[in-house]
Amino acid sequence: MALHSWLLYLAAVIGLSLTPGPNGLLALTHGALYGHRKTLWTVAGGVIGFAVLMALSMFGIGALLQASANALNILKWIGGGYLIWLGIQLWRAPPLHLSAPVLAVAKPGRALFRQGLLSALSNPKVILFFGAFLPQFLDPQGDLWLQFAVMALTFAVVEGLVEYLLARAAHRIRPWLERSGKGFNRCCGGLFALMGAALPMAR
Repeated sequence: MALHSWLLYLAAVIGLSLTPGPNGLLALTHGALYGHRKTLWTVAGGVIGFAVLMALSMFGIGALLQASANALNILKWIGGGYLIWLGIQLWRAPPLHLSAPVLAVAKPGRALFRQGLLSALSNPKVILFFGAFLPQFLDPQGDLWLQFAVMALTFAVVEGLVEYLLARAAHRIRPWLERSGKGFNRCCGGLFALMGAALPMAR
């Protein structure tokens, strides 16, 4: 994977990880309820779940590329349209309303891990998203699975770090999201739409 492609991918992944989603919300909630150290189990489960979904998406992309030499260009344009649609949906989404934390009974780490894992795996939209997102950065002449390893590791590190920071700062972020969540959604939605328009034309 070329350095400029990886840097572009890194910037996109940072934007993606900062976008409100089920696993980020779960990390935020668990951070407020159980503390940031215990929430590392939740974060680990979510990251592993995302890696599995990335592998499934890449398997499908690889099979399609073997069937058609033009498949990657088609995937890029379809994926770009899907990213624009997601951006519009996020722009229109209401701000997050998080209930105040209550006194929580301590849970074992494996239970938190399982919750993070299932939260990632139970969202079929994630496979569609990765199917739209990953082809934008693939080099069809390169080793597909080496590129996948780089992409998956980059995503895991960034997503894990963002979720941990959310858990660590849960008590301070919660009121800010409720106060400024609509503007935050619009900012993230605009970035998604911009990525969807720009990435298919990038070389």
